[in-house]
Amino acid sequence: MIQFAGIKRNTEFSPNHRGNDHAIFTLTADELIKKGCRVNVYSEDEFMAMDTVPEDCIFTMARNKQTVKKLQLAEQMGKYVINGGAGIENCYRINMTHGLVNAGIPYPKSLIVETENIKADQFAALKGSSYWIKRGDFHAIHKEDVSFARNINHALDILKEYHLRGIAEAVISEHLHGDLVKFYGVRGTDFFYWFYPVEFNHSKFDAEAINGASNYYSFKENDLKNFGTKAAEALGIYIYGGDAIIAENGTMQFIDLNDWPSFAPCRDEAAKHIAQCIYQQAKLFLQTVQ
Repeated sequence: MIQFAGIKRNTEFSPNHRGNDHAIFTLTADELIKKGCRVNVYSEDEFMAMDTVPEDCIFTMARNKQTVKKLQLAEQMGKYVINGGAGIENCYRINMTHGLVNAGIPYPKSLIVETENIKADQFAALKGSSYWIKRGDFHAIHKEDVSFARNINHALDILKEYHLRGIAEAVISEHLHGDLVKFYGVRGTDFFYWFYPVEFNHSKFDAEAINGASNYYSFKENDLKNFGTKAAEALGIYIYGGDAIIAENGTMQFIDLNDWPSFAPCRDEAAKHIAQCIYQQAKLFLQTVQ
C-alpha cells in the first residue's frame, strides 16, 4: 500500500478558483484511496510547520515559494514529489518563457525587462502596437499581474506600477490575434481536454475577453496535444494546463503553461487520470529505491 502526503494549495494562490482547486484535489485523493492507497492531507501551513512528512510520496498543488523550496528539500532527502518542486518553479513566468522557447514550443515574441527605468525604445523588438505585461517572478495571483497594454505609454505605466509593487522583472509579449483556447493534460495518460474559455465564461480575471468571441479557426488538435505534452516535459511537470492562441491560418502559439490547474470543466474525468499518473509514478519510484 502506497502512503501519500497530499499538500493542498493555499487559497491565496487560487484566485477566483478556490472551490475548483479544492474540488480537483479532493477528487484526486479519493481516486488514490480507491486504488488502495493511504492519503494524509496537509495544508501548506501544516507542511511548513513540520520537519518533514512521514510519507515517502507527496502529491501537491502547493505554490508558495517557501513551500516549493521545502518540497525540493524533501526530494533531496529521498521522497517522491509530483509535480516536483523544480517543475513548479519552472512554471514561474520568466522560467516558463525560457523553458518553452528553448524547447522549441511556439511562443509569442517576448522581452524580459527590469521594471525600473524601462524605456519606450525597448519595445522596438516587438511587433504590433499592443502588448501583454506579466509579472516575471511568479504566477498571476492578482488581476494586475497579467495586464493588457493598449500602447507603449500604457505599457510603461503598468511597468511603473509593477515596480512600485516590488515586482522587479516582467515579461512583455506581443498581443496575438486569434482564438484563445485553454487545455488540460496529464502526462503518461491519454487524457487531454481543450475548450474555448470565452464561450464557457471560464476566467480568473476576465483577461480572456480581450481576444473577443472565437472565430473557430480550424487547427490540428493533435498538434495542440503534442505541443502541450512537449511543453510539460520541458518544464518537468506531469499535471498541467495552459493557453494557446490559434491564428486564422491554423498555426498556434502557447502563451501560458501551469502546474496542476483546476481542470474545472472536466475534473471528474481528469481526477481519475491524475490519480493514475500519480500512482504509477510513485510506484516506479518506490521500485527503484527498494
